Amino acid sequence: MIAHRNWRVCPAETLMKTVLIVEDDPVNARVFAKILSKRGGLAVKHTENVDEVMQIARTKEADLILMDVSLARSVYLGKAVDGIKITQLLKADPDTAKLPIILVTAHAMAGDREDFLAESGADDYISKPVIDHQEFVNKIKSLLPKD
Repeated sequence: MIAHRNWRVCPAETLMKTVLIVEDDPVNARVFAKILSKRGGLAVKHTENVDEVMQIARTKEADLILMDVSLARSVYLGKAVDGIKITQLLKADPDTAKLPIILVTAHAMAGDREDFLAESGADDYISKPVIDHQEFVNKIKSLLPKD
């Protein structure tokens, strides 16, 4: 009986999609994680370490990346980088190019969305603060791979 119960639980866990939150503000990271796990039923990872981001992307441990545009302390290969640059690197690498990336930023002036998407190659853009939690989850789920 126990083996049967475990068998039924495991497939659901393997089907759960994972969102990597790349965010340097711990409050924002916790809020996003809570919304995505509670309301969206998604698994969540968080880091602002660019080496970890690249590793998680290359090993396909995430199905989507939620990328903060302004990362104050992020460094990669000895150079300061922001979310735009990290997204450019991921989109330029054939191994990670298809990984959906959604930019998240408080920069929400007219034209910012288009400029950030064009410059970075990201798949979508969400402005902070996130007011409509369900819309936030729906946008993320719409870009998750359908396998």
